[in-house]
Amino acid sequence: IDIGDDHLQGEALRKETEKLISYFMATLTVPEDEMWVNLSPYEKDRIIADGLGDTVMGRDMLAQDYILKQLTASLMYPEDELGNEFWQRVYKKAQDKFGTTEIPTNTFNKIWIVPEDAVIYANGNNIFVADSRLKVMLEEDYLALEHHDEGLDAHLEGMDLTKETKAILREVLLPEIEREVNEGKNFATLRQMYHSMILATWYKNNLKESVLGKVYIDQNKVKGVDVEDKDIKNKIYNHYIKAFEKGVYNYIKEDYDTVTQQVVHR
Repeated sequence: IDIGDDHLQGEALRKETEKLISYFMATLTVPEDEMWVNLSPYEKDRIIADGLGDTVMGRDMLAQDYILKQLTASLMYPEDELGNEFWQRVYKKAQDKFGTTEIPTNTFNKIWIVPEDAVIYANGNNIFVADSRLKVMLEEDYLALEHHDEGLDAHLEGMDLTKETKAILREVLLPEIEREVNEGKNFATLRQMYHSMILATWYKNNLKESVLGKVYIDQNKVKGVDVEDKDIKNKIYNHYIKAFEKGVYNYIKEDYDTVTQQVVHR
């Protein structure tokens, strides 16, 4: 175990090591197709798979997804440099397409963090993660948005900026989110989980015929790496919903529309 940037020692290093081992063991025993979390206000019955939901790793993945939601919304804040660039480009697209910037814009987007690259170095009984990277991308989840978008479409009356807004989101915000995911302190726990998952996946693929492989791998035997509070997934979800309903920021800004020569309230 690397002592990391915090140079952990003693009891602190032991606790951190146990956490990483719990991530490794959870990845071994939880089937790969159940290794996901999904905080969405439109999918309360699809937060996390049952087996993973009982583990320390599942709890920490949900917490990292919550941070992802906060970060994404914060980057859209119009008073900051990145948010200002995002909204200026959205308004320009609206002006070019509809001749006005005074239209509602749907900014709800599902953003996923998924594995991109992983390089393993194996030497005898020693296995090392030589390199790894996570990818940030949009998911076109029409099923989750179906009810949400019906009301929006009726209000837009044929004016739909969704495609253009998503394109600008990819160009302006996603690269910054991806940089934070792969380098920033807020997602250090996620990168720890990813490394543990890479090592565990190598073990699954190469040693599945071992005794441990036959009785433990993909069996959802999470005792020992589980959380005491079995309702933690719902608590995190409910906390997220409250934050979603409140919003990260809420204000009215007056802009001058040069075309109509009127003040527009954003």
